[in-house]
Amino acid sequence: MLACVLLAGTASAQDTSKPVIAEGIVPDQASKALILARLHEVYGAERVVDRLQVESIPTPPNWGEYVANMVGPGLRRVSDGALEVNGQAVRITGQVVNEAQRQQVASELSLASSSRYTVTNSLRTGGSGQNLLDATLGDRIVEFESGSAQLTDVGRGILDEMASGLREIGDARVQIVGHTDDVGARQGNIALSQARALAVRDYLVGQGIPVDNLSVLGRGPDEPIADNATDEGRARNRRIQFKVL
Repeated sequence: MLACVLLAGTASAQDTSKPVIAEGIVPDQASKALILARLHEVYGAERVVDRLQVESIPTPPNWGEYVANMVGPGLRRVSDGALEVNGQAVRITGQVVNEAQRQQVASELSLASSSRYTVTNSLRTGGSGQNLLDATLGDRIVEFESGSAQLTDVGRGILDEMASGLREIGDARVQIVGHTDDVGARQGNIALSQARALAVRDYLVGQGIPVDNLSVLGRGPDEPIADNATDEGRARNRRIQFKVL
């Protein structure tokens, strides 16, 4: 038997307390390396627990490549789920926000493999809109020009994706929270974080998100998620957060 089971404890890219476990049997080191590399790319290396075993067993052609292709960003929208691949039989379980997401995740799995692979869609609907937004944002930072509320091209690109996620969760009210590092005066940072949150709201409204669904809050440097003593930590603290109310 050829098997590879990929377990995601949570879809939220922000919740690093739950690991993503890769376990089962793979035919060779190359397949193992491909699968782990994709898991690291999608979830972050620090969350992935490697329990894969390598055994010399029969495999369908290009099996490792197909399994690695199935590990895409769409899986982050599945909470408390598992992707199981046994030979050419694929089964996805867990919870997503709505039926559209349920069908989309299964479709992406089918497209990532060949027509000889059979995907069984055992996803449930009714998942958290917060999980969907967290998965869409991932570990990325909405970028602004230094010291200003002017979005960069990268920042606008991320917000285009966030607008799609907001449409998927319907009329839920979402608070846009701006955060900064602790460099400079606190009141100035609070004002900057508020201005950045407003800029994000205005951009999303321009993408068709109803303004009544969006509120803003500037928290300045008061809620860091990393050490402000390092450049990397300060960069992580300069962020936009999306909270479903």
